[in-house]
Amino acid sequence: MKFGSLRKAIFSSVLLGLLATAGVAQDDQSTKQDMKDAAHSTGQATKNTGHKVKRGTKKAAHKTAHGAKKTAQKAEDKTQ
Repeated sequence: MKFGSLRKAIFSSVLLGLLATAGVAQDDQSTKQDMKDAAHSTGQATKNTGHKVKRGTKKAAHKTAHGAKKTAQKAEDKTQ
């Protein structure tokens, strides 16, 4: 093999390696962004769930208090 052919082969191999590495680096960036997006979505879902639990708990407490008052009023009416 001649020196010029060897140089071209090495240059081609290095160039191919660099191009392959650039593709992997791009994939790493998109993977990183995907992970960030997933974490953000999870955080938002957790926040929304917390708000709904709070609302449901508040609603249940108010209905329980209303039922207790209604029952107390009925008991009072029966004792008079």
